[in-house]
Amino acid sequence: MTTKEIRKHIEMLVDESTGQTLQETNAIKHIGIDPEKNVVVLIIAVGRTGGEQEKKLRRELAKIIKIDLGFAGVKLQIEEKRKIESIVNRNVKFIIISSGKGGVGKSTVAANLAYALTRLGKKVALVDADIYGSSIPKILEMQHRYPNASEDGKILPFEAYGMEIISTEFFAEIGKPIIWRGAMLNSMMNNFFYEVKWNKNIDYMIIDSPPGTGDIALDLRTIIPTADVLIVTTPHLAASHVAIKAGYAAKQLGHSILGVIENMSYYLNPVNKQKDFLFGSGGGEAVAEKLETEVVSQIPINQPLHHLGLYELDEEIGKIYNDLAELILYKTQ
Repeated sequence: MTTKEIRKHIEMLVDESTGQTLQETNAIKHIGIDPEKNVVVLIIAVGRTGGEQEKKLRRELAKIIKIDLGFAGVKLQIEEKRKIESIVNRNVKFIIISSGKGGVGKSTVAANLAYALTRLGKKVALVDADIYGSSIPKILEMQHRYPNASEDGKILPFEAYGMEIISTEFFAEIGKPIIWRGAMLNSMMNNFFYEVKWNKNIDYMIIDSPPGTGDIALDLRTIIPTADVLIVTTPHLAASHVAIKAGYAAKQLGHSILGVIENMSYYLNPVNKQKDFLFGSGGGEAVAEKLETEVVSQIPINQPLHHLGLYELDEEIGKIYNDLAELILYKTQ
């Protein structure tokens, strides 16, 4: 018995989640035979896993392999086709921008880091996963539009400043709050990663996560098992105290911490050219010390000259973000 013969016996089985045969959906990803144990090894990609549909397919495969073909057993792995073909299975660097509390400028940092990486020639995707406080579209001065779908039914991301963007804001009515929990949050996160038709040449995906350590942090861990994290804080010790918790949570989830960004670090006084520490000092260093990492950037507070939230290279903060992006490239190469 060869793998080709096994394929002929199973490829006409129907994946009821799609209504098509395993042959039609190219669902048979691997067929192997363990001659010592007389066991067939299969990897099958279906439209959706779980439920009675998967159980039925497992029974049908076991019957053919064990009863019809006479093998001792079958080692079967069933995966979702959308997950196998998604961006999470590509050579993409995932960077989660995290904070312990809101109001520290996490979304502004996420947008500007993504923009700086784009300026350095990288293809970047920016995911606004801050479900309850989506602000990336506003920072990028994007008009509210509902996403279109591709011919194969995938969600088409928007594009701004050379970046591909997806946000909950595009799926909600203007000005209406999003009141979701549990399964609905999980479904939206799955859509962002499994149902969006991201460019196949994406180098970096920057993820603006919600503050704190709730459901979405756990969902991201399930979807992206290996990601790097940047912790954003302000210099104020009250903010840094909470940021430390976010860092510990990231470590507990198995993520790698790239460093700490101290946002609103100081104000450069245009009169005397001195740094005024409006929100105190020492917060970034305190977070870095507790998390056994380093402060990778200290970003001053100022208003952008050209955009609502993005800084260009003719601005000091724009240069700082470029330096940060170059460091990130070095740390993640």
